[in-house]
Amino acid sequence: MSDSVPEADTRAEAAVPQAEPAYDPAAPAPLDVPRAPTGNAEVDAHLERLGDADHLATDGHVEVYEDVHRGLRDVLTALDARPGPPAPTRHPTTTPQ
Repeated sequence: MSDSVPEADTRAEAAVPQAEPAYDPAAPAPLDVPRAPTGNAEVDAHLERLGDADHLATDGHVEVYEDVHRGLRDVLTALDARPGPPAPTRHPTTTPQ
């Protein structure tokens, strides 16, 4: 009599087909929308953030879209705020005594 444990037959386990998960139309799925680089690093970063919605349920998309919209709006606003000439400095006026 032997105290050794018999090796498991892995061939029998491999022969059993694994059940494929059932398709769930409500499950998150990537939108696979291509995003071409714009050449502006800030804009590209915000557009890449759209990919975060791919793994979220539909009700989670709103937060991502609003965040991206806010970021893109900030980038566009910054373009309008071009640096101009420095504001003149005012020296306190003294009144003669």
